[in-house]
Amino acid sequence: MLRKLLTTDTDNIQASIAILLLRLGVGAFLWTHGIPKLIKVIGGDFRFLDPIGLGPEASLILSTFAEFGCVIFIFLGLGTRLAAIPLVINMSVISFFQHATDPFSIKELPLLYLLAFLTILITGAGKFSLDHKLFNKKKRGFQPVKT
Repeated sequence: MLRKLLTTDTDNIQASIAILLLRLGVGAFLWTHGIPKLIKVIGGDFRFLDPIGLGPEASLILSTFAEFGCVIFIFLGLGTRLAAIPLVINMSVISFFQHATDPFSIKELPLLYLLAFLTILITGAGKFSLDHKLFNKKKRGFQPVKT
């Protein structure tokens, strides 16, 4: 029992469950920020901050793409690592540009999101994902030997 608790094996079912919980939990929390941005875009209200000089419209659209669109792919585990890249960039901009001079208590939430999405970028979606279902190259079952 103790051995199982102390294992560092990341190719087990527990690791895949943990990645699934991370994907769903962090994605759901971030979606609460993405939905209002999507509503702004649909309503034509493009007033938004411009922390890196792209213009408020582009900044809003890119942030909405990351926080709403990419989160859907993270939920599904489809193109997970690719979907994590815009989220890592978005959280980096929020943490290190938009809130650069703010106290840590303001930066804490985007930094936590950044850490979570970096973890997802590194680990991928895990076994409970469309990525695993569609792109897993391990063959299952009996495979005839070619001669």
